[in-house]
Amino acid sequence: MVHSSRPFRDMEKHQFCTPLQGKLVRPWMKYCMCVQCTNHSFHKEFAMISIDQQLKTVAPKLRLGIVVADGIVVQKRDDVLWSDLKRQGRTLAKQYPTREALRQAPEISALDRAYRSLGVDPRRYPGSAEALGLRMLSDDQGKVKGLYQINTAVDANNLVSLQTLCSVGVYDLKNLHEPLVFRVGQVGEGYTGIGKEKVSIANLPVFADANGPYGSPTADSNRAMITLETKRMMLVIISFAGDALLDLKVSDTSDMLQEYLNVSHNHVSTQIVE
Repeated sequence: MVHSSRPFRDMEKHQFCTPLQGKLVRPWMKYCMCVQCTNHSFHKEFAMISIDQQLKTVAPKLRLGIVVADGIVVQKRDDVLWSDLKRQGRTLAKQYPTREALRQAPEISALDRAYRSLGVDPRRYPGSAEALGLRMLSDDQGKVKGLYQINTAVDANNLVSLQTLCSVGVYDLKNLHEPLVFRVGQVGEGYTGIGKEKVSIANLPVFADANGPYGSPTADSNRAMITLETKRMMLVIISFAGDALLDLKVSDTSDMLQEYLNVSHNHVSTQIVE
């Protein structure tokens, strides 16, 4: 179920296409489900993701928070963003000083339960938020790996993941073809991972398009990865715990992407799918 698309904060400045549809998830929001708005240049088709019923059965609270941004400028590095990312990592390490404490966080434990229901060991296939968080904690030898810096889109993605403790994926829409679905991976399915050889995704929750799987809460594919040439991207916050404040976090993420990826607000669309 899609709850929202194209939220605008300043209601005085926007005229909407008709008919208006959707639910008022927050009192000051309205949603234009028509993708094209008469006062805006963001006229490309919005990427819609559906959730397969098999996955909903094992994760009934599952919600996806989606942000699509068009005309982005991806840079190798932004010092302010990198500083924010490291600061958030330190904050997380203070809040969850041990692996056990981190794994008790609501979003991470909800992902773990969903994985186990699918027959997947979350210790062997941890969600990306847990993997990021663990890099900020001391290992058995007392060493801290620390975070890695990739580019401004991926760094922003990782910042959202550390802030929400949700697995978050970011994808180059140029390389994806509808329909898009979040489903359970089948035996024999896999893809070339980012910086990895083939990743097995059997029984994992996976994102798939017309050409097959391209991402999961654990590891994404090389096919859909963000590069410095990416112009249109989709960021997906995966809340297995069904975060009631997900729409607020999506809105904050939209604001952050506008700042760090040099994209105007009328080239950013959001939606909640459940």
